[in-house]
Amino acid sequence: MKYLDVVGPDKPTSRIGLGTWQFGSREWGYGEGYSSHEATRIVARAVEAGITLFDTAEAYGFGRSERILGTALAECGALETSVIATKLFPVFPIAPVVGSRGRASAGRLGVSSIDLYQVHQPNPVIRDGTTMAGLRVLQNDGTVGCVGVSNYSLSRWQEAERELGRPVVSNQVQFSLAHAGPLDDLVPYAADNDRVVIAWSPLAQGLLSCRYDAGNPPSGAVRRLNPLFVEENLERAAGLLDALRDIAGGHDVTPAQVALAWLIHQLRVVAIPGASSVEQVDKNAE
Repeated sequence: MKYLDVVGPDKPTSRIGLGTWQFGSREWGYGEGYSSHEATRIVARAVEAGITLFDTAEAYGFGRSERILGTALAECGALETSVIATKLFPVFPIAPVVGSRGRASAGRLGVSSIDLYQVHQPNPVIRDGTTMAGLRVLQNDGTVGCVGVSNYSLSRWQEAERELGRPVVSNQVQFSLAHAGPLDDLVPYAADNDRVVIAWSPLAQGLLSCRYDAGNPPSGAVRRLNPLFVEENLERAAGLLDALRDIAGGHDVTPAQVALAWLIHQLRVVAIPGASSVEQVDKNAE
């Protein structure tokens, strides 16, 4: 496993992390057994494989993902050594609200301090001044270590940092071979300024695993709502998927591993694929 220094040298951040949107979230259709049993096995295996970055959010399963993740990390003795990242859903994100919800997330996770606390998305009405004021209080009292943002443009990322008055160390955005826009500005900015781009949906919800095509579309509710899986776009992606298969065959790896390797080849980029099984965790880590 390769690592970056994101939240501090005493807690190296793995270039491949684990995204936990599916923990406790009904929309993925994995069932109760996944949340109550398989999720714990997945976290334990991720720790064994050298993964240190675990990403969740208060919006995932209405806080249930945070609880499942915190309990699973505690059970395998990795709660204090892992880089735990969660996200504030920015509904009325004024300073007092930010403070109370940050402390609530820490409580659900079972930690005294959240390593990386991120604003889940920019609020279209409330600018970042009051939100960052709340995050600054959380940093000052030790509830939050580092601050990040998610789904921010470069200009708003920079604005958030000015309002915080301290580094906003990361920006978590949709980034993959199917959504390569961050290469234009966010990735160069991170590389030049010792910041980090965290790639969510790094496998484009399974598209880049080459499991789906125009003749075999996905059946799950989340993927059915993703424009990538419209028949026209699946047909447009055929050339990319063929290239992934060719490269994977030449190196005796999977197409998904090629797609993840491409991402972490970029400077100051980490990826947080989800996993539906222990076997998938192993493949992602490899």
